[in-house]
Amino acid sequence: MFSGVVSSSASQILRPLFGAIVLSVFLGACAADPETAARQPGEPEVSQPEQSGSDDWAQSDSEDFGEDLDDNDPLEVPNRMFFAFNEALDFAVIRPVAVTYRYIVPVGVRNTVRNFLRNLRTPVTLANDLLQGDLERAEITFTRFFINSTIGMLGLFDIAAESGFSYHEEDFGQTLGTYGAGEGFYLVLPILGPSSLRDGSGRIVDIFLDPLTYIAPQEFNLGRTATEGVDFRSRNIEELDDLKADSLDFYARIRSLYRQFRANEINNGATSDDAPGFSETSGQSTSSLE
Repeated sequence: MFSGVVSSSASQILRPLFGAIVLSVFLGACAADPETAARQPGEPEVSQPEQSGSDDWAQSDSEDFGEDLDDNDPLEVPNRMFFAFNEALDFAVIRPVAVTYRYIVPVGVRNTVRNFLRNLRTPVTLANDLLQGDLERAEITFTRFFINSTIGMLGLFDIAAESGFSYHEEDFGQTLGTYGAGEGFYLVLPILGPSSLRDGSGRIVDIFLDPLTYIAPQEFNLGRTATEGVDFRSRNIEELDDLKADSLDFYARIRSLYRQFRANEINNGATSDDAPGFSETSGQSTSSLE
């Protein structure tokens, strides 16, 4: 009887996971761009074209981010509506909370919080490293998790980075990209922000790949997501303010930056310092957050 209950529970968990993976692969395949080949599993890293420096942000949006037949944004009208909603929410709630968090919490404590959150996400990164067939990065991920979960006191301290095992993050959207799946059309998700058909469906699979989905209370997972959002926003306050002030079309610029960032991630390239809001800064100053 007990084995029957276990089998039934496992079946209930695996069925939606398998369905989500199949759906994501199908959607990603439909969105694939036959003219663009992404990094294949096991291939060496591909360096990205050098992106414009910070002095180029003043260039006209009409030149760099204007109407383009390749924008692949058929849902631009609803996307802009959600973008406006997110902007209003950010102005009224998220940014003030992020500013307060950065002002009150010392930088060392903020780094500790980020280290802990990164460590919690390690199983998802490890699963995607393996799905991509990248055993070298999978070994680094596992080593980081072992070191930081033990010597690093459950991830509070990033001892692994000090030992030469640098941090990286993988998600199922990136995994689909390594197999040649195109991004599909651009999406702006309420609260979550920029995404795409491929990356949005990948988020669903990542939820099932995360062990905390099954073992942690829902309140804990919601709190973790909220904390990640506040920490992320707090590390880009000035950068996003400057970017918004300098943009004739903030929506179009964010769309372009998001696509550049995701292309770099799929190819395991160095994250551009000129894409605030979508990357993590290596320095932890009191005036610049993620």
